[in-house]
Amino acid sequence: MAIEFEDAREAGRLLAAEDGAVVGFIAYFVLAGAPRALVAVHTVVEPGHEGRGIAGGLVKTFYGIAAAEGVPVVPLCPYAAAWAAKHPDEAPEAPAGVVAAAKAQLEGDSSLW
Repeated sequence: MAIEFEDAREAGRLLAAEDGAVVGFIAYFVLAGAPRALVAVHTVVEPGHEGRGIAGGLVKTFYGIAAAEGVPVVPLCPYAAAWAAKHPDEAPEAPAGVVAAAKAQLEGDSSLW
């Protein structure tokens, strides 16, 4: 069965679903104010679904969404950051000021995590 990805932006989640069941997600938020960015906070793959490329598919899809919107990704999630380092052609680095703003927003609002 194919994995389908759904951007549940209102909930701050990019979902990976298989046969109607969520098998993984990226928790994220949209950076408040300008410049806008998508900020990946945590990547989760449900037990029993690991090792199938779901996490990588989530991160690749996340970068694709950001590219389509013309905004950078700030990968504060360790998995997303590691994936980005391995795929620099698909994961352009966010400007330092945007990364600093994302970290400040996350530190100031624990509900984003």
